[in-house]
Amino acid sequence: MKNILFIAVAILFSLNLMAQQTYIHAGKLIDTKNSKVLEEHTIIVEANKISSVEKGFKNPSSASIQVIDLKNKTVLPGLTDMHVHMEGESSPGEYIESFTNNPADNAFNSVGFAEKTLMAGFTTVRDLGGSGINISLRNAINKGKIAGPRIFTAGKSLATTGGHADPTNGVNAELMGDPGPKDGVVNSLEDARKAVRQRYKNGADLIKITATGGVLSVAKSSSNPQFFTEEIEEIVKTAKDYGFHVAAHAHGDEGMQRAVRAGVKTIEHGTLMSEETMDLMKQMNAYLVPTITAGKEVTENAQIEGYYPELVVPKAQEIGPKIQNTFAKAYKRGVPILFGTDAGVFKHGENAREFEYMTEAGMPVMDAIISATITPAKVLNMENESGQIAPGFYADIIAVNEDPTQNVSTLKEVVFVMKEGKVYKQE
Repeated sequence: MKNILFIAVAILFSLNLMAQQTYIHAGKLIDTKNSKVLEEHTIIVEANKISSVEKGFKNPSSASIQVIDLKNKTVLPGLTDMHVHMEGESSPGEYIESFTNNPADNAFNSVGFAEKTLMAGFTTVRDLGGSGINISLRNAINKGKIAGPRIFTAGKSLATTGGHADPTNGVNAELMGDPGPKDGVVNSLEDARKAVRQRYKNGADLIKITATGGVLSVAKSSSNPQFFTEEIEEIVKTAKDYGFHVAAHAHGDEGMQRAVRAGVKTIEHGTLMSEETMDLMKQMNAYLVPTITAGKEVTENAQIEGYYPELVVPKAQEIGPKIQNTFAKAYKRGVPILFGTDAGVFKHGENAREFEYMTEAGMPVMDAIISATITPAKVLNMENESGQIAPGFYADIIAVNEDPTQNVSTLKEVVFVMKEGKVYKQE
């Protein structure tokens, strides 16, 4: 009797596994590991992972196994955007909304932004600064409550007093107060340690600092250094204890150099980067996240009267047009590149615009795709789980109508999205 029961359970278990299988027939397949475009392959998905990738169009042995026909499409791994802000989106009323919106309003908005991002083919993102709602958003996605990309988040960014991520910039004296480490404001080595530890306590995955001034903050400078080297070193050292890497927003060259020498992993924007800093980044294995799309967007918006506060407009006009050219120089010089857009500065879901701008600047399409797949997986410690369509990797799979190596614009029109084996979009 026990043997019969064991056999019955085993059969039911095996049938359940089979029921979870999906066969995907890919007309073309982007092999990111070998930088190749393959023809006619079958991807076999079991639960949330890829179990096999086989040549030719294979048919399952059981009619109960789902077959997804992408024979006329190009299939590639889910994309990663290493610089987004999921809590908000640029608009002429954005600055006023910081006073009129409640946290719940921003939380509801973020749900829509997350879904748009996933539908655009970005199955993983790195959120580089918000109020902390980004942490709750990540948790809700991980629990399957809402649809969205896999999120690695910095929670609240770190700044110095008056720095780019000081949450009280531009407000009146009564509201300004004196924010400290809990609020993400650092002015000493002790503050640096406490701020990192607070991010850990809040549930962040990494640390983001604003090493220089920024464009959209209501403060005068867009590029002055805003941390002492010792402060950044203390942040990096403390972050290491918690398994965090550090991302640094930076437009000005001096702030970049301080950050890179201190051991930050990524430089965001890098607008005024010198050749000396480029070489330093290569030496330190630091990555540039270019955010060209954001640069172009702020340049255009600065021409619209009333879109930005008066203090922001000249910064946008100065910095925005330079980002693409700096990226071109950095790529040619051999600086490691990570795909990142600063989505939120422009509309969520338009992340793939960045591919066009990267290739315009001289980066081959395949290299751009690798910068959005394999390379971020390494930085996020997911190199054996993400960025490839290969056995054992997460079934993060997307499809576009054409071969992107022949027409990069096709990446802006994703027709199929699967994340961890679940289909979210199929046109």
